[in-house]
Amino acid sequence: MTEPLIRYEDPAPGVARIVMARADKMNAINPTMIFQIDAAFGRALADDSVKVIILAADGKHFSAGHDIAETVEMYQADMQERSPRVSGWSGFNEPGTHGWYASEKEGYLETARRWRNISKPTICAVQGKCIAGALIFAWVCDIIVASKDALFSDPVVNFGVSGVEWFGHPWELGARKAKEFLFTADAWTADEAHRLGMVNHVVERDALPDFALDMARKIALKPSFALKLAKEAVNKTLDTQGQANAIDAAFSLHHLCHTQNFRLFGWGMDPTNVPKLATVPKQPEG
Repeated sequence: MTEPLIRYEDPAPGVARIVMARADKMNAINPTMIFQIDAAFGRALADDSVKVIILAADGKHFSAGHDIAETVEMYQADMQERSPRVSGWSGFNEPGTHGWYASEKEGYLETARRWRNISKPTICAVQGKCIAGALIFAWVCDIIVASKDALFSDPVVNFGVSGVEWFGHPWELGARKAKEFLFTADAWTADEAHRLGMVNHVVERDALPDFALDMARKIALKPSFALKLAKEAVNKTLDTQGQANAIDAAFSLHHLCHTQNFRLFGWGMDPTNVPKLATVPKQPEG
């Protein structure tokens, strides 16, 4: 039996809550957690009594992002074993770009797209650090509520990668602030994220669970079909503006970075093998 890394809760009528329960690892994301969350979203979607879904996390931090303790080989083997293969991709254990692209297409891009498009309203409750891959979990939710101690960052440019796989940065922050966020790799506070429109509300840490639940209760009083169509209308507006195509294009650029890093340094998805920035050699001529 696979160890449960999440909990599924029914905190109020019409509300389901999915909780990342790997606090001892700062809720670091691995394929097992991804697919357990995916199954939990599927469970909430199939339950007609559920009208709103909350995504939350145990512990001090929402999530430290992708679990860098796992090597490329471990990651891809886990993907091969656990993936529901919803994207139609295969070849997760193939060497080089083939395996990386297939694994991340299945595990990051397509799960994120499915959670973003799930027909029921979703609320993400973020406390503490929300780093890199954890941004994906927050950004695909319809509403983000953050505690005052929340910090958001995507430092992967430090590792020679253009941004996390679900490239929501320009849509969440605006073009110029998205560039600053990526170029500097700075961590931004909940208040700054709220000012930019990425976060809906900032609350005291102790108030975060109740605030998210109260909002979910309020939404759950609305007609289910109207909620679903309101969400679809907003998402379709973003798609008409080009969000879906832009994210797909950015995903390809993300993998161009992986290939470049493997060519120069012999590493790809495993930041534990990233050279110190000061010692990174210049790119060869030609």
